[in-house]
Amino acid sequence: NDIDGKTIAAASSKDIKGTKIEQAGAVGKAIAEKSIAAGVSKVVFDRGGYLYHGRVKALAEGARESGLKF
Repeated sequence: NDIDGKTIAAASSKDIKGTKIEQAGAVGKAIAEKSIAAGVSKVVFDRGGYLYHGRVKALAEGARESGLKF
């Protein structure tokens, strides 16, 4: 939450097996599930200047598949 300066949901690829793209997709799914459980279903996806491909794209697609709206 940018207004309150609080983190609503977080996820890590630390314990996830697979390629980096598979890990990014799993992190996206985990973030979506945690966000929806916290009552947030619509977000702004800030890719931080990175191009929308590879891991960034996999993370976004994983989140969308789990129901998060961008």
